[in-house]
Amino acid sequence: MKSLCFSPRTASLSISRQSNSPSLSSTARRRFSQSEIEQAIDAAAAIIMKWDAETSAYAGVTSLFHENKREAMQFTKSVNELQDIMHLLVSDQDSGSEKFSQAQRLMQIAMKRLQKEFYQILSTNRADLDPESVSTRSSRTSTSMSDYDDDGLPDDEIRTAGDSITELEDVSSTAMSDLKLIADCMIASGYAKECIRVYKIIRKSIIDEGIYKLGIEKLSSSQVNKMDWDVLDLKIKNWLDAEKISLRTLFKGERILCDHVFSSSDSIKESCFAEISKEGATLLFGFAELVAKAKKSPMEKMFRVLDMYRAISEDWQEIETIFAFESVSAVRLQAINSLVRLSESVLSLLTDFESTIHKDSSKAMTPGSGLHRLTMYSMDYLTLLADYCNILTDIISDWPPPAKSSLPESFFNSPVSDDSPRPAISVRIAWLILVLLCKLDCKSKHYKDVSLSYLFLANNLQHVISRVRASNLMYLLGEEWITKHEAKVRQFAANYERLAWGQVFASLPENPMASMTGGKAKECFMKFTSSFEDAYSKQCSCVVPDLKLRDEIKASIGTKVVAVYREFYDMHKSTVGEESSEKLFVRFSPEDVGNYLSELFFATVSSGSSSTSSSTSSHHHRYMRSLLRA
Repeated sequence: MKSLCFSPRTASLSISRQSNSPSLSSTARRRFSQSEIEQAIDAAAAIIMKWDAETSAYAGVTSLFHENKREAMQFTKSVNELQDIMHLLVSDQDSGSEKFSQAQRLMQIAMKRLQKEFYQILSTNRADLDPESVSTRSSRTSTSMSDYDDDGLPDDEIRTAGDSITELEDVSSTAMSDLKLIADCMIASGYAKECIRVYKIIRKSIIDEGIYKLGIEKLSSSQVNKMDWDVLDLKIKNWLDAEKISLRTLFKGERILCDHVFSSSDSIKESCFAEISKEGATLLFGFAELVAKAKKSPMEKMFRVLDMYRAISEDWQEIETIFAFESVSAVRLQAINSLVRLSESVLSLLTDFESTIHKDSSKAMTPGSGLHRLTMYSMDYLTLLADYCNILTDIISDWPPPAKSSLPESFFNSPVSDDSPRPAISVRIAWLILVLLCKLDCKSKHYKDVSLSYLFLANNLQHVISRVRASNLMYLLGEEWITKHEAKVRQFAANYERLAWGQVFASLPENPMASMTGGKAKECFMKFTSSFEDAYSKQCSCVVPDLKLRDEIKASIGTKVVAVYREFYDMHKSTVGEESSEKLFVRFSPEDVGNYLSELFFATVSSGSSSTSSSTSSHHHRYMRSLLRA
């Protein structure tokens, strides 16, 4: 078996065919005289009767092909000559003669012996002819040797490993040659049915046992529907491994063996392979259809369905090659039906996913205007989907585009609505993100403070963009999509900054270096202190998870507050009066303002409450609260 697996013939699963004619050739007619016929019958009788289990105790417990290969070859040669003689006697209308009767009795004894030998070879060489075992051991042995270079393994161990492989190949190759020799002889002698019956019984048991060991069992739709998802998920994982192993070893190996043993008859090898493999292969691919049709559809089912679709589609060429016979067309049809059902399941699950986003009814505001669970869940899902972009492209290529009427008209300026032709998978993914962003826009309106709604939108859109950049979504959506949405993030951040910190910006004079009276300076310091305390108290619990966005927002606020305040502070601090008056009106130094701003947006959400990320931040917050109480 292994020698075939590694020969050029394996790829096409073709074995050389031999023509066989039951009629005696003209050469055979000339070769036999009456005396020669008698001598041939006597010679055949000598070796055939020697191996008659009913008359010889030795023959009853000994294998001809195992004990004496040369004599086994002579045995089959004598049977073939005996068959020629019988055809000659029939053609000479001498079928009622004693010679013909003797030859016929000898042929029956010989066929009984060969049938027994055929059974013994199949049974005793079960491990060596088991396609799964041979392929597995072959792969393991070659892999273990390739792990070493010439210096890493002693020469004697390399030779020993090589000898083991050769020995294994020789055993399987010898067994296959013997089976073919017997099959050719029995088929030519008109005893194909007896040979085929033995082969089908033993080889089908091997295939059935292999399928069972791989964990493939016969299940009904109701049984699959009643399974908990965790149980079904384990069965799917097991199936994914079983599908690869069964195709690459079990069914492929059986096809090679069957083609070789019965190479003399196309109809026989097709019949044998069909009866041996059809039931197990149909059971294997039928499971995928059962999973696809299962009513329970947790969202994680999508990825198992895609895995199963990919497994069958990637192996389709091999399925067509192995099960090319018309008699096993049901296997190909089952595989195709499973692909169709799996693709329908994917489309249904995509629709369910979109519906899940639409129907999300949670009105709870995200603490700190941070990331919404819907954003994180949806992007996790879409990121995983992008890893299956090739499979999804195949599945949804003919799926109608999404209906724009399901979203507000204000969202139609998204890249998903462009008229330029784009791959169906890109359009679908862009649409699903658009649905998510529309839903987030609705959720942002639950914030009473409009500035927090803008920060919420900036945070969540930034998370979407980050996940796109870090995954295959980037290749589906493109750089233009990212650029457009990054501009939206900047717009949301600018709106947040304007609404949350606008009063602080406005409390400082346009020209901080301009001269003013002490009273005017006091009023300006008090106004700044009041507006800064109010803004900070509202924003100190906000969070910006993305480091880049956090730094950009803080840098923008700092430029407009700290730099201007520092100039004003240095210019007018001394004009507010004595030290006691200064402490009353000038409550923040530029360094204080900078420190407070630097600690913004680090809050992390935990169990619905906000907690600061460092002891320094906690200290500043406590100090600010003490100022607010003063």
